[in-house]
Amino acid sequence: MLRRRMLIMLGGVLLLVLILGGYKAFSIYQQIQQFAAPKPPISVAAATASERAWESRLPAVGSLKALQGVELMLETAGTVKAVQFESGQKVKVGQLLLQLDSDVESASLGSALADLGLAQVDYGRGAQLVGSQAISKGEFDRLTAVLNRIKANVAQLKASLAKKSILAPFSGTIGIRQVDVGDYLASGTVIATLQDLSSLYVDFFVPEQAIPKLAIGQKVLVNVAAYPGQDFAGGISAINPKVEDSTRNVQVRATLANPDGKLLPGMFASLQVLLPNPRNEIVVPESAITYTLYGNSVYVVAPKKSEEGQPPQDSTGQHKLIAERRFVETGERRDGMVVVSKGLQNGEQVVTAGQLKLNQGAEVAISPDKTLQAEQNSQPKAD
Repeated sequence: MLRRRMLIMLGGVLLLVLILGGYKAFSIYQQIQQFAAPKPPISVAAATASERAWESRLPAVGSLKALQGVELMLETAGTVKAVQFESGQKVKVGQLLLQLDSDVESASLGSALADLGLAQVDYGRGAQLVGSQAISKGEFDRLTAVLNRIKANVAQLKASLAKKSILAPFSGTIGIRQVDVGDYLASGTVIATLQDLSSLYVDFFVPEQAIPKLAIGQKVLVNVAAYPGQDFAGGISAINPKVEDSTRNVQVRATLANPDGKLLPGMFASLQVLLPNPRNEIVVPESAITYTLYGNSVYVVAPKKSEEGQPPQDSTGQHKLIAERRFVETGERRDGMVVVSKGLQNGEQVVTAGQLKLNQGAEVAISPDKTLQAEQNSQPKAD
């Protein structure tokens, strides 16, 4: 009886061990199947490397200056009698802007004009008498000198009277006025600034090595912080014939139209000089480039090859794709694009998003890059 019980207990223990061993073996089998199952392709965004005419540009920074700009100031002292302009007003050339009190000068001019009239009568009478020898030649010379002296006095008084008023030297926009009626102003006092904003100059410096690349009329694109992303087109109008000794740079001046009056003198400008002879280059979105200390690289999307050399297909009938890491040499960057001078061919697809999930030979699936599409749609147009 005891022996029978022992056999039953051993049988139960053996059955339990078999059950536990089978469960463990089934768990291991499931894990093996899970690791052995093919991984789903990694979803990435891709763009096509394209060959296009790439216009090289020479970057520079400069400052905007008015085509004509002056500080209006007085040449003589006096009391303001009338102010004929408002701050920010557009004025025409020759327009009266300010009048000082000129009563004393006007009275002196009236007296001088009366003397001038008498001197002219004496001169005319003397011219008749000297012909008939009624007066001497010396007396006639004295009358001539008196007439000339009074004429000079009248001209001087007229010039002094003209300095009591300020006229616009050219058409433009006047700034904030600094004086009021009744103010006593010393000579040299600035009453306002006058700027011609119809066109502007932008002065900038370039290295002496760039001189052979520059020419009069060459196009430039100007950008200011007030209007980010908006380019203003202009052209080189002057190149300084002397290189600065201290910096070895040459000063260049470009002229650009300003019909809307957006640009103002004194603005800081970043600009690009468009160099001639554009060349064909392979370009890709800048997001496709991975920058490292060991070199720049991209992931190229290519069809997966089987051992027989034929590209296998997925369940939908499409060719399977893999990511191949390739080191490239990059060049100039502009507007979200970068030049690839070596390592890519025209028409190849490169990964623009999702590179962090990739490794060499990883299977990928291409999905639209919404970020890149949004950047392209919002790309500003040059004026």
